[in-house]
Amino acid sequence: MSDEQTIDPKEEKEEEITIPEEIPLLPVRDVVVFPFMILPLFVGREVSIRAIDEALSHDRLILLSTQKKVDDEEPTQEDIHSIGTVATIMRMLKLPDGRIKILVQGLAKARISRFLSSRPFFKVAIEKIQEGGLPEVTVEVEALIRNVKEQLENMVSLGKMILPDILIIAENIDDPGRLADLITSNIGLKVDQAQEILELTDSVERLQKVNEYLSKEIELLSVQQKIQAEAKGEMDKIQREYFLREQLKAIQKELGEVDERAEEINELRSKIEKAKMPAKVLPEAEKQLRRLEKMHPDSAEASTVRTYLEWLIDMPWSKTTRDVLDIPKARSILDEDHYDLEKVKDRILEYLSVRKLKKKMKGPILCFVGPPGVGKTSLGRSIARALGRKFVRISLGGVRDEAEIRGHRRTYVGALPGRVIQGIKQAGTHNPVFMMDEIDKLGSDFRGDPSSALLEVLDPEQNNSFSDHYLNVPFDLSNVMFITTANLLDPIPSALRDRMEVLYLPGYTHEEKLKIARQYLLPRQLEEHGITEKILSIPDPAILDLITHYTQEAGLRNVEREIARLCRKVARQVAEGKDRKYLVTTNNLHKFLGPPKFLPEVELEDNQVGVATGLAWTQSGGDLIFIEATKMKGKGGLVLTGQLGDVMKESAQAAMSFIRSRSHKLGIKESTFAQNDIHVHVPAGAIPKDGPSAGITMATALASVFTDRIIKKSLAMTGEVTLRGRVLPIGGLREKSMAALRAGIRQVIIPKKNEKDLLELPPKVKKNLEFIPVERMDEVLDIALLPAGKGRKKSTSRKTAVRKKAVPAKKGAKKKAVRKKTVKKRSGK
Repeated sequence: MSDEQTIDPKEEKEEEITIPEEIPLLPVRDVVVFPFMILPLFVGREVSIRAIDEALSHDRLILLSTQKKVDDEEPTQEDIHSIGTVATIMRMLKLPDGRIKILVQGLAKARISRFLSSRPFFKVAIEKIQEGGLPEVTVEVEALIRNVKEQLENMVSLGKMILPDILIIAENIDDPGRLADLITSNIGLKVDQAQEILELTDSVERLQKVNEYLSKEIELLSVQQKIQAEAKGEMDKIQREYFLREQLKAIQKELGEVDERAEEINELRSKIEKAKMPAKVLPEAEKQLRRLEKMHPDSAEASTVRTYLEWLIDMPWSKTTRDVLDIPKARSILDEDHYDLEKVKDRILEYLSVRKLKKKMKGPILCFVGPPGVGKTSLGRSIARALGRKFVRISLGGVRDEAEIRGHRRTYVGALPGRVIQGIKQAGTHNPVFMMDEIDKLGSDFRGDPSSALLEVLDPEQNNSFSDHYLNVPFDLSNVMFITTANLLDPIPSALRDRMEVLYLPGYTHEEKLKIARQYLLPRQLEEHGITEKILSIPDPAILDLITHYTQEAGLRNVEREIARLCRKVARQVAEGKDRKYLVTTNNLHKFLGPPKFLPEVELEDNQVGVATGLAWTQSGGDLIFIEATKMKGKGGLVLTGQLGDVMKESAQAAMSFIRSRSHKLGIKESTFAQNDIHVHVPAGAIPKDGPSAGITMATALASVFTDRIIKKSLAMTGEVTLRGRVLPIGGLREKSMAALRAGIRQVIIPKKNEKDLLELPPKVKKNLEFIPVERMDEVLDIALLPAGKGRKKSTSRKTAVRKKAVPAKKGAKKKAVRKKTVKKRSGK
């Protein structure tokens, strides 16, 4: 049961209530109490309940002062405003949950002079704030009162909820202070604003402040009403359109006319039936169609569902192209489009042969790896043409977002399927030749890892049920023939590389480039520039000179650019009226293309000490490198220059250690290493170089310097060396061999384990080069170094002859020259 105490009306006194100097304090949270204001308060804090008990046990008077912070559960003296309102407790009710509900009426303002106690409740000494009597009613004061009353009525007309009784009371009040307090306590101002008004003692000033707040509130209410009116108008417009549309449907039904909405749904249903979707896809399409049928046609969700259904309908679920299984015809198409590339052509013909014998088989996942310009992308088009399939190509270079592969979910605005599904839709069949270019240039960041998303696409065991995030239904990719291309194999993640069959496309020899330029590039460029063979003629030596001196690459892009440049020069001459036969030869090629851009490396002019010829692999093919070594007085230091990478520097250090370990066998004094510094330099210092395959070349150069034995000039070498003198295998033997052939090298030392790679070399290379396989570094030195003292006289004589020719002849010099010439003839030199 709850206890309720009520004031006895007989005890009320008409005379003014005397306010004591010491009184209990009740901190209130989110309200400011004004004089003459009656309101209920719920009290739950122990301190506040005790303050109420104290007030009820005496004269029912209590000071109500607002806290500075609403969420402060245990306010201190500094957390309570110093000015509040003395109120009388009219009624008190104890609630079942332990709280107390009181009904209070404000009597007068008071200021806290000091705090007497804070426990068990706040007790304060107060000073009553005396306000002057009624101010002189001037014209300004009367106008202010009228203006405030009118603004209060405007607020009510704009929708502000104020009790009618308050309006009546306000209309009958002429005291500015009483009017300000009444309005402030009923218009819902913020606590800080209400406290500011409470603390103003001048009644006119207080009413002016209330007038300002009323003006702001009216402005806000006007804007709010305008927004509501616009929203309501838009809503009314939509409802009106819906009503009219329903009426139109009813009229069309009565007239027997076709309903556009129903026609669209029926058309979509018909397309879904014709699409021949798989059993796992059809229920989803029908479900989305039923959703669309129930939606308003102009809603955003309806547009999304309609687009999704169109994607499902347009996908080639059952459309396929029949493979051309005529093997000789496919071979002729591949030969017609591309020269050489026998490995790739054989792989395609093998696929067609198996396809001819077995109707149902999984599409292969091929990966073409090779330098730029060797025909990887164009080869994909030829394969599609030979198979009789559609061809789709996407570029993966720079793709960093996983959604590019798997698509976006339909919840996103502007969502689309991934590039794989888009490509399949573009092809219009579910068994195209699908080329993914530049797979080694995929990126990954915070948006996802596209290479991981490709695992499902390129896995023959998984891609029969590939699920795009947008479609969210399985699509069979097992019939697609995927072809990927890459310049380098290393950047491709191992898990992705494992799912692909790698086919290497090496660079072309100069002779192969000549044939390709003659058969493919030159006719194409002549046609594109409007020139015929009757106007421009380029014999094979001129094309070979163009390839050698104006390009330096493994592929053919720059060769075609130079041919196009030559055609443009001739086209301009013809356009200017100089219509005649143009013959481009090796002698006049520079007139069309300018001076040669590249001078190929050639073998050394003389046998030298400390200069060894090595072979290097580059993305543009193979190249010769000359490794120079020299010794000078010092303390056994090793200096390496030529912008060498870490691996190449370590190879030089390993070579040096090997030479020192063989010093006794090579006839080198141990003190020689401690008394001399060695400098190893690789020319073309502006070009970065790295890799272990120059190890035996560096070891040979160092051995030559320490033993003072000459290295054969017609010999090149490649191989990695170990501290024990073993020669390890290297890569890129084809490109390195072609570089040696171009430079006029006759012998090439290769690691024994690279003998298997000789089978893949062009016949011309094997015919003109002698390959010497070795297993130990000792074998290299025996082959590369001439015996001590051999090969020096010829070099010395040549230098002497040059020196003699350069120095002005003195008296009697002619006779000495004749005498020396006679001696040479007699000795057979």
